[in-house]
Amino acid sequence: MSSASTNLRATRGLPLGPVGLVALVLVCLPFFTMGLDSLAAAWSTPEYSHGPIIPLISLYLFARELRHAPPLPAAPARRWPGLALVLGALALAAFGSVAAIPDIVTYALIIWIMGLVLLVMGWQAGARHWKPVLHLIFMLPLPQILYWKLTIALQLISSQLGVALVRAFDIPVFLDGNVIDLGVYKLQVAEACSGLRYLFPILSFSYLFGILYRGPFWHKVVLFAMAAPLTIALNSLRIGVVALLVNSYGISQAEGFLHVFEGWVIFGVAIALLSLTAIALQRLTPDPKPLAEALDLDYRRFVPELQRLGRIAPSRAMVLALGLCGLASAVYLALPHNGASLPERQSFAQFPKEIDGRQARFLTLDPETAAVLDASDYLNAVYSTPGGAPAVNLFVAWYADQTGGAGIHSPEVCLPMGGWEVSQFGQHRLALPDRTAFEVNRAVISKGLSRQLVYYWFDERGTPMTSDWRAKLSVIVDSVMRGRSDGALVRYVTPIDPNEKIATADARLTRFISQSLPRLRPYIPD
Repeated sequence: MSSASTNLRATRGLPLGPVGLVALVLVCLPFFTMGLDSLAAAWSTPEYSHGPIIPLISLYLFARELRHAPPLPAAPARRWPGLALVLGALALAAFGSVAAIPDIVTYALIIWIMGLVLLVMGWQAGARHWKPVLHLIFMLPLPQILYWKLTIALQLISSQLGVALVRAFDIPVFLDGNVIDLGVYKLQVAEACSGLRYLFPILSFSYLFGILYRGPFWHKVVLFAMAAPLTIALNSLRIGVVALLVNSYGISQAEGFLHVFEGWVIFGVAIALLSLTAIALQRLTPDPKPLAEALDLDYRRFVPELQRLGRIAPSRAMVLALGLCGLASAVYLALPHNGASLPERQSFAQFPKEIDGRQARFLTLDPETAAVLDASDYLNAVYSTPGGAPAVNLFVAWYADQTGGAGIHSPEVCLPMGGWEVSQFGQHRLALPDRTAFEVNRAVISKGLSRQLVYYWFDERGTPMTSDWRAKLSVIVDSVMRGRSDGALVRYVTPIDPNEKIATADARLTRFISQSLPRLRPYIPD
């Protein structure tokens, strides 16, 4: 009898709530393996190297908020929204895994964390802690289509502002796309100089600054809204100063200054400017406070507040969540996880050298451009006639898998980086013999007195598309339905002679497309 009583007391003394929470995390972990691997890979890049710090800051914010929260009741009401959110996040993560798109899995991870908070604390108490969970967004990489659009936009803006700074010192300078031409020297504002590697940590800090700041809500909005323009301004200043140093002391100055001035220096200047803005905003209040008092930086009860998590009470909702998630995990692990299936295709190295009486000159991309393109295979050929008529450039980039970091970059975004201005852009219906008419993107671009006509589209497993967003959506659908995520960008370009009508160039491209497109089929599988 005494032994039984001892065992009963020991059982009652077990922290069943925390044990149940740990068990729930472990049974859910298989759903997020792909997302966690993707995060680890992203955090190894300069743009997202701040990522590992974000969960620690969110944990601090959560512990800070617990100071003002009442003790966790034994049976908090309305845990069921948390259960629904956890199960919904697992369903989304499973979809992302089946579609082989890590971004979907990582966003599902944040939803799942919010579900755990609501499940443990109940709706009324847990809903107050949305801010630390939302902060976790800053640890996630941007979807590739947004990443490249934002990168190109920031490169152009930073280049233009940097050149404006150089011209303010009466130094002759010419901007050709993202190339700053100083005459003797040329500086290329590459992807690494776009400012993205500063934007994400500064956005995170602005968000943190807004939470800790004691002041009106509109003050917090101003502090957070400053992050993007502040990043652009500081990055433009860096580019402008580099150009000034190169102009005065030579190209060797650029590399050294870039390494010294980037990273923590820009981040430190951003923090200083945000602090000065907070001080200025405080002076607008009836009772202004010093910055040390305007920021709630109390961290003395950080560990004691986190220890409250050890007193989580078990509940029927948690037991049910453990059972349902365990069953879902077992089914998920039992299902076959096949990789993408690819039909057979020929290499572009075998593509015909003669089409419609034109002879091809095959070109290779420089290593930097090829690395950015990151295509599985590509074709870059200029087809010309012996008589000297305007040539036609055929460029095709084929991707075996578009679900990860690799993906098609739209020429609409990339053309301005080469200094080309888009004077006309729209959709054009292309009617070819022995083929159903389809829409392509058509652009007239110019650089100085030179003009070119461009046709391009996205070939997504036999379906031509003009929208990069639609192409990305089709990848998600076909990854799930067909197990395929391959695709290609097809682009035709021909120069427009000074005295030539655009209609003549249209006819030239249409004729060459009609002759060459059927030959592309073995190289771009349907």
